Amino acid sequence: MDNRDDIREFLISRRERLSPAEAGLPDFGGRRRVKGLRREEVALLAGMSTEYYVRLERGNGAGVSETVLDGISRALQLDEAEHAHLYDLVRASNQGAHPVRRRGPSRPQQLRPGVQRLIDTMRDVPVFVQNSRLDAVATNRLGAALFSEMFVMPQRPMNAARFVFLDPRAHTFYRDWPGNAHQVVALLRAEAGRAPYDRILTDLVGELATRSEEFRTLWASHDVRVHRTGTKQVCHPVVGDLDLTFEAMDLTSEPGLQLLAFTAAPGSASSDGLQLLATWAATAQLEWACAEWPAADVPADTADQP
Repeated sequence: MDNRDDIREFLISRRERLSPAEAGLPDFGGRRRVKGLRREEVALLAGMSTEYYVRLERGNGAGVSETVLDGISRALQLDEAEHAHLYDLVRASNQGAHPVRRRGPSRPQQLRPGVQRLIDTMRDVPVFVQNSRLDAVATNRLGAALFSEMFVMPQRPMNAARFVFLDPRAHTFYRDWPGNAHQVVALLRAEAGRAPYDRILTDLVGELATRSEEFRTLWASHDVRVHRTGTKQVCHPVVGDLDLTFEAMDLTSEPGLQLLAFTAAPGSASSDGLQLLATWAATAQLEWACAEWPAADVPADTADQP
């Protein structure tokens, strides 16, 4: 797999968004023929020759040092997620035709029973566990109730990106659908940089790009982000509008899985809504309860980061 286009398009997209004034460069007036910074301006800010930077922007990451990448990151004012993404793209380029591959037999990616029991005890907090492709791996009962609209989809494993872009209900469920869609694509784009040889991820991106114009447009922006905390504004079909805050935590005992826990401000209407949702979840027949989900598969020969 050759990721030269990803390196080139990512660097161009970051360069084009930054004006000379924002980069601290003098503006001598006149008409600029390029959007954003010129290549030679990036090289100047990064402390390297124009030829060296141009080579990297053309997708040739062979032998590029961390010092060089740090300089480019500073010049382009990359944030933490973008900085890490540039490193991932160059790392993949240096792996070339000999990527590091996962070892061991193919096995389902799912929680150990002890971890599932732990999240099941969190009865007042919706919990959703996903992998880096945004497949739903597990929830507790309240988490399954919160995302009940997603689990109506017949395809397994449930995937947040498929729901957002391929299920019309997502536009009603997420009150800020554009913001949520942008977040989902940015997370998948970051994961594609970390694991460019993940065939399942590649197939997912291809499916979404084929079936959704909105996804294609957002994917072309090359935006990336980390998933740590944020808000979700949903319109639940049973309890109505909920304004929730989530915390995302990597499960160190389950590499590659992330736990998202959702809360509402004490005394708020959303807190009352969560309590009502918990009452409904305790009595509803949840056909899509997590114990019945097929697990997300992880192929034995999928290449990934070291």
